[in-house]
Amino acid sequence: MRLAHLQPLYDRPGPWASVYFDTSHPDESAAEEQERAAREASRRLEGQGADQATCRAVYDRLAALPPGAGPAGWAVFATAGEVVLDTPLLTPPPMSEPPCWSALPHVGPLLELTGEDPSCLVAYIDRTGADVELRDAHGGDRVGSVEGRQWPVHRTASADWSERHFQLKTENTWEQNAALIADELGTCRQETGADLVVLAGDPRERRAVHERLPKELRSAAVETSRGGRAPGSAPPGSHAARLLDQEVDDARARYAQERDEEALERFRAGRMPSGGRVEAAEGVPALVDAAREHRIGSLLIRPDGPDLYREVWVGTEPDQLALRRTDVQYLGDTQPSPARADDALIRSVVATGAEALMVAPAGAEPNGDDIPVGGLGALLRWPYEGGTD
Repeated sequence: MRLAHLQPLYDRPGPWASVYFDTSHPDESAAEEQERAAREASRRLEGQGADQATCRAVYDRLAALPPGAGPAGWAVFATAGEVVLDTPLLTPPPMSEPPCWSALPHVGPLLELTGEDPSCLVAYIDRTGADVELRDAHGGDRVGSVEGRQWPVHRTASADWSERHFQLKTENTWEQNAALIADELGTCRQETGADLVVLAGDPRERRAVHERLPKELRSAAVETSRGGRAPGSAPPGSHAARLLDQEVDDARARYAQERDEEALERFRAGRMPSGGRVEAAEGVPALVDAAREHRIGSLLIRPDGPDLYREVWVGTEPDQLALRRTDVQYLGDTQPSPARADDALIRSVVATGAEALMVAPAGAEPNGDDIPVGGLGALLRWPYEGGTD
């Protein structure tokens, strides 16, 4: 999971109010129950030392959420009297996540409650061009379009020499348009950072586009017979549109699963020294060192790991974190604050453009590996020497 959308939480010093709020119970009394829950969340924040302006901002936002409509819950983050970020949750938050007032926003549960969210380019293709949409868990937006040559695009059934010449020109047009579409998809991928692409529409043209995609995108591209570019081929809400939506969701889910499995395999291999070099780290001391040196490429989090709750000390900058308060002072912050290890490491990941992956709880893997040990691990951007950190 890429976490760039959390950056606004680290552009302000805090402290922060973090609330995970359940809106999954639509019934006649839902609005009243929700208002009471919003009031209770505000009261608990105030009891932890939150200022009244921030408590009021949280209450107003929670009370205004439509009960039972849409997301199963919301995560709300506020500071200095303002809600800075609210994000929908795919699953209801557990009762074990009470409102908290802390030096850093408590973002750890987001990875589990929002689910894996690879973004996907959906290209609606015909032989004259394509329309491109970016989709993720929150919907879709049009991000590109390309119009190729409009003539000739239709073949004839004649065997006459002039007609065969016309057919050759038609096939050349198809090929040229396929190349233009592939180039547009490559550009859209660079601009959006999409993880994969789904090609929908004309069978011949989408295969031609697939073959011409940039190498790094070709391996992450799938084709579907659902939908198309022609008006009315898959109108919103239709059966055809629902089938296309399901195929896109399935493609995103497969990508996320394969990516996570690959990351775990790399972690298993990388945690063992090879030639005196270690390419993975686990445990809070090793990860704190790696975070300070911007070496974390992928942060692995096991939701039941005890190390998530371990206290570390943080300063105002993402690389000001340490196991001891005095070490943060040595790094340049004279007033460090305590924080959960997972929240501190996620701040570092956001700051350096790394990613975070949620791995299976202990005992959930068939091979019985409870990795990473303690619940926190990382694939490193570059290895370090020696078997220990």
